[in-house]
Amino acid sequence: MIYDIAVVGAGAAGLTAAMFAKRAAPDARVIALDSAPKIGAKILISGGGRCNVTHYAVTADDFNGNRNAIARVLRTFTVEQTITWLAELGVTLKREETGKLFPTTDRARTIVDALLRGCEGVEIRTGARVLTCQHERDAPPAQVPRLTLGMTGSEISAKRVILATGGRSVPKTGSDGHGYALARSLGHTITDTFPALVPLVHEEGHWMTALSGTSAEVELSVRSETGRVLTRHRGSMLFTHFGISGPVALDVSRHWISTKGTLVANFLPDETFESLDARLIDEARRNPRATIASVLKGRVPQRLLDRLAVGGWRLATKGDRRRIVRALVETPLPIVRDRGFDYAEVTAGGVPFSEVDLSTMASRKCDGLYLCGEILDVDGRIGGFNFQWAWASGRLAGLHAARSLHS
Repeated sequence: MIYDIAVVGAGAAGLTAAMFAKRAAPDARVIALDSAPKIGAKILISGGGRCNVTHYAVTADDFNGNRNAIARVLRTFTVEQTITWLAELGVTLKREETGKLFPTTDRARTIVDALLRGCEGVEIRTGARVLTCQHERDAPPAQVPRLTLGMTGSEISAKRVILATGGRSVPKTGSDGHGYALARSLGHTITDTFPALVPLVHEEGHWMTALSGTSAEVELSVRSETGRVLTRHRGSMLFTHFGISGPVALDVSRHWISTKGTLVANFLPDETFESLDARLIDEARRNPRATIASVLKGRVPQRLLDRLAVGGWRLATKGDRRRIVRALVETPLPIVRDRGFDYAEVTAGGVPFSEVDLSTMASRKCDGLYLCGEILDVDGRIGGFNFQWAWASGRLAGLHAARSLHS
């Protein structure tokens, strides 16, 4: 079986690549191969089953990785162009207060169905795990095929191959990291990979686990051994029976994992130690009967205040006041590990940008190979940014793989 273009991985980036490849070369034989039994498993569970397809404002600063390289790819397919493209596929979007964009149906299935409609003319094969990918390095330039893909009990060849296998996050959906082995076999290197956008686990028996189900607006910072702030993120955090989750915990997770610094929580993000201490002193002067709990009511979840035992502490007690102020704005969290790839939304690390021509997504290591999506060394924060990377990089890879057939 000889194809013009074979896309390995039929997730968000892969289906987008296949779609735009077929649009750019209507007569080309395009096939998308996916190891999962059903297409779009990871899309279907994203955004709580609603699929947060993008964010109203996406910049390279929303990602970890080479910002200049990321910006170069994102400029080729903006959020506005993405909205127009999805509308052409029959998907209307709505913007929520957070800036996230979802389909108006609130169903991730809407996105999967739209992508499949857009892939009309593309052969899609499920349950097709690509085990090997070999390049015909000694073949004359005019000879085809150029790359041979080996699967269980079958083999196909293609003039161009697009690797869109994803990373290692949520392996049950098919993204189990095997794509890295394929990339290595074709000459690429892989940077260290680890979970990103993943919940974090407290030490066993810590009192915070008793707050399971409580959410709070917090600022989380990762600090070095010397106390220097390495990064900080603000947003909603959820206390769980195992540790912490929620948007801000997921955003900060990859930074804690990569540095193994100390994770510190400020439960009053608009306050510093000095500003909160001064506020409480002023309140004590005005009302000697006031307590810390009464002053902070509505600003910090009551269950958290109760656990910090501030219910009856008078503001006039200096030692207690300063101790609780410190606990509210600078509490070290006893994180011992992350929940692993089974619970991670994306993967940090992958194929370095230096090994890819970012104007086309073509490999610099293997002629005829293109790479897109999560297999590359890039990961974005929560909010639809990783999907925008998938759409932009997938489109670029598909277009240029198709155009190269005639060059």
